[in-house]
Amino acid sequence: MSLLDLTGKRGLVVGIANANSIAYGCAKAFHAAGAELAITYLNAKAEPYVRPLAEKLASPIIVPCDVRESGQLEAVFERVRQQWGRLDFLLHSIAYAPKEDLHARVVDCSQAGFLVAMDVSCHSFIRMAKLAEPLMKDGGCLLTVTFYGSERVVEHYNLMGPVKAALESAVRYMAAELGPKGIRVHAISPGPLKTRAASGIEAFDELLERAARRAPTHDLVTIDDVGAVAACLVSDAARAMTGNTAYVDGGYHIVA
Repeated sequence: MSLLDLTGKRGLVVGIANANSIAYGCAKAFHAAGAELAITYLNAKAEPYVRPLAEKLASPIIVPCDVRESGQLEAVFERVRQQWGRLDFLLHSIAYAPKEDLHARVVDCSQAGFLVAMDVSCHSFIRMAKLAEPLMKDGGCLLTVTFYGSERVVEHYNLMGPVKAALESAVRYMAAELGPKGIRVHAISPGPLKTRAASGIEAFDELLERAARRAPTHDLVTIDDVGAVAACLVSDAARAMTGNTAYVDGGYHIVA
């Protein structure tokens, strides 16, 4: 059996909004490698866009999950526990900041906006790790999605820079804490992608053009590129790796 074969593994994917989502690119790769998936959608408005994609991937669990709604995240993991009894991996691919705070300077962001951004984009991953831990009796892998703006100032990324920096730090600490249980934790850092979430960033087309121009590969990455790396990280091929930020950006992050 290939080390990249995910047959028999069960994973939870949180963050699909439509067919252009990074989470969907990852879900496709997990499914193609043989994994069985539980997939969430944000709310009733999002369900018509997500459910057909989940059904295409033959997902037996398709449930709502708004991490800001009390009890919804816990209900997702309870459904997984009842139906599967275990979890082998999960992908956290959600982020949010109020538009007025995202478009403002960091020094001008409101306390309320900062707290919301941290809650949805960072602390929700910590909550998922805690809920997944008892379901990963034989070990597992937790993935989240970050961006280069966490470590370098990227114009118009603003508030999400400090938030993603906190997320990456959480990855390292959780990797150290959960490692003895065989649970690995990683962040994936894709280059700029045309997703629904990215559309909220000002002048995003300029960021895309600059990334393609400056990356050593002179090309933009795709959700399928990200999915391939995600599938590798949750597989047995990466069993000796944890606590990393995996860049899928054509080398953009190495250019000064």
